[in-house]
Amino acid sequence: MDVFALLRRHGIRPSKGLGQNFLVDRRIQGRILAAADLSVEDVVLEVGPGLGLLTRELAHRAGQVVAVELDRRMLAVLAETLAGLTNVHIVQGDILELDPPSAIARALGVPREELGRYKVVANLPYYITSAALRHMLGAEPRPVQMTVMVQREVAQRIVAQPGEMSLLAIGVQVFGRPHIAFPVPAGAFWPRPKVDSAVLQIDVYPHPRVPAAELEAFFRVVHAGFAHKRKQLLNSLSSHLGLPRETVAEALREAGIAPQHRAQALSIDEWLALTRALAAVEGGDQKVGSAEEPSEGS
Repeated sequence: MDVFALLRRHGIRPSKGLGQNFLVDRRIQGRILAAADLSVEDVVLEVGPGLGLLTRELAHRAGQVVAVELDRRMLAVLAETLAGLTNVHIVQGDILELDPPSAIARALGVPREELGRYKVVANLPYYITSAALRHMLGAEPRPVQMTVMVQREVAQRIVAQPGEMSLLAIGVQVFGRPHIAFPVPAGAFWPRPKVDSAVLQIDVYPHPRVPAAELEAFFRVVHAGFAHKRKQLLNSLSSHLGLPRETVAEALREAGIAPQHRAQALSIDEWLALTRALAAVEGGDQKVGSAEEPSEGS
């Protein structure tokens, strides 16, 4: 199907405000489908179907596809592209304002509590990548696997190891094991973006690496640590948790972490040990005020 003819027929120009860059390289599309490894048993949540070209191929491989599209202009295009496919369900809305499992269950006409396993396939606009990943990984039930197109530099940050960790890397790696499936050049899209992309795959754990009861405290401590990532942990944590330096220093000792370390040096296990140590030195009542969330660059 001719992408340009399809857009002309519907009088649509890509929206910069919505970060619309349409994948026009069929070879890349094929590699995405291979990475997603779908079967007729799978339910797929697609975020940002756009013109529906990938959606159509997903529908040929999966049992059911629920596609969430923000741009109302695309609904007529999707109706044309997906005509005759009875296993595709279009949801018009903002994925960040929807509860993903509830949206899937409503589209499929099943009770939310009966929703089984599902996978995510998405070509995420760059400007919502971090928020969308956090939102979908924070859902319950979570997807079992995510195959998402993101900016290449963001993908590299997400798969980073201790020494180069970021708030985003921790936010993803707590819930799943990410790896870069393959790079995608800017020329695979129209309009051509200014940066290259990558397909990132996240194999989501059955249970997060941090127990559910400790997630809120864990991320509060992590956010505080990254609030000024160039500061030593002792200074950053004391400042942003509102705790005396002596209390933070004692917790760092208990967790086996040098006070001069910076946030990017710590592993998830070390952050969890520190969270527990801070709770312990506060006598089980950790008074840590709400740490301000760092920017996307953290």
